[in-house]
Amino acid sequence: MNEWFILLIAATAGSLVSLIGGMYLLYGKWGVAKLQRVAVPFAAGALLAAAFFDVLPEALENGEASQVLQVTLIGFLFFFILERGLGWFHHHHEEDAHTHGPRRNASLIIVGDTLHNFIDGLAIGAAFLVSPATGIVTTIAIAAHEIPQEIGDFGLLLAKGMRRSTVLWANLFSALATVVGAVLVYAFGGALPISESLLLAITGGFFIYIAASDIIPTIHAEPRRKIANIQTAILVFGVIFVAASTTIAHSFISHGDHSTHEEHEHETSH
Repeated sequence: MNEWFILLIAATAGSLVSLIGGMYLLYGKWGVAKLQRVAVPFAAGALLAAAFFDVLPEALENGEASQVLQVTLIGFLFFFILERGLGWFHHHHEEDAHTHGPRRNASLIIVGDTLHNFIDGLAIGAAFLVSPATGIVTTIAIAAHEIPQEIGDFGLLLAKGMRRSTVLWANLFSALATVVGAVLVYAFGGALPISESLLLAITGGFFIYIAASDIIPTIHAEPRRKIANIQTAILVFGVIFVAASTTIAHSFISHGDHSTHEEHEHETSH
């Protein structure tokens, strides 16, 4: 199957799936907190599994180990600095709508979400440069992470007084930035002065940072021991689910789809 087709389907599906949480908040407010308590730890497990079972192993297989690990750390630090300096990444704490909402302009929320989605797309495109299987696993992890994030974004925009229809359309167009990012990297990644393995290393650093600093702390902050234990189990399930998805994806999708992939590299080099 053509890699471009798989890329477009995966990126588009990932964008639409990410809106599930927000749409649930818009049209079925009951149980949103429960959905968050399930989606957040699952996302953490999915991101960690994608990083350590697929993205980083692929980077290490195709690049120099020391360089890959160094760039992974650089990626981690870059997103830390981006969050600290610009405040465009969103924590998934349930109290965000109250603590951050009054201080944040609705347009800034949308711009920040669009940038975040674009970066997600860059990660997906970089993964597809290596193989469709890695691209699909990366898309699954990103979609899992985006569901609880979109709940927070939708909640903040509603708190700003935006109409439901406006919130939905704004986030729909914002989600399309994922597709744009994926297409740009996949189309021109071969011409970039950075190898595919290092692009994956940056992606791995991104995944680890989001999981370790943006998601897992919410589990530690849960005061109810029973709920925290359930969330821990869900996190482990997220790891197992994506680890299994990695095995399945690489088993049923030809690793790298080498003939098509080489043709793509030939086209981008000209």
